[in-house]
Amino acid sequence: MKKLHHVLAVAAMLLLVLALLLTSFQLAIYGDPDYRFYEREYAKYNVTESLDMEMEDVMDVTEKMMDYLIGKRQELSVITDVDGQTQDFFNEQDRLHMADVKNLFLGGLTLRWVLLAAAAVLIALLVLLKGDWRRIIPRAYFIALAIFLAVTVLLGALFASDFTKYFTIFHEIFFTNDLWIFDPATDYMIRMLPEGFFYDMVMRIGGFFLGFLAAFLAIFLVWRHFLGRGQQDEDRQGK
Repeated sequence: MKKLHHVLAVAAMLLLVLALLLTSFQLAIYGDPDYRFYEREYAKYNVTESLDMEMEDVMDVTEKMMDYLIGKRQELSVITDVDGQTQDFFNEQDRLHMADVKNLFLGGLTLRWVLLAAAAVLIALLVLLKGDWRRIIPRAYFIALAIFLAVTVLLGALFASDFTKYFTIFHEIFFTNDLWIFDPATDYMIRMLPEGFFYDMVMRIGGFFLGFLAAFLAIFLVWRHFLGRGQQDEDRQGK
């Protein structure tokens, strides 16, 4: 029975960490309502020069694109001045691909709540089975943390070694078509969001994720510390 208790706890903590990863995506992408990170990236990669646009217009396109991805806009269409002409910034391939991205992103946010609910059910089951959850849960988090840190280090090393290769593999895994392959000569969106932007975004997501992991590590270390002190007090009273 004790083995089952530990399995339930570790599974719950793994689900929690996965939910934290998905939350990291949301915060990295939408955590700044003014999109200052995006503006800095556009300046870094000379996006306005590449598109022949004013920064104000690029940011307007960005805000409307991000509203579309989160479900606040029904259509991905922005008439603006780009490449010396007043036209729709997005073409049909952009719209088809971003519809896939939107479904993936919103699906991830829904999955996050499913994971948290499942983790809560597993913890409730652990309590109902009279497991020593106060001691087991912190230990289970440490195990889950070790697993995810190992995976994170591995993925980080892979992306650092050849970002283009593994970024391509990511798209091949999560998309069933080749609409994500753009031509900078005809597709403005890829000029606005060059590969370097995605590399920086991956690093930003990783930063949020590691921050979450560290925060929960601190919580469970404090939890275990006070649990140990409580046990010492009980032992002294017993004597």
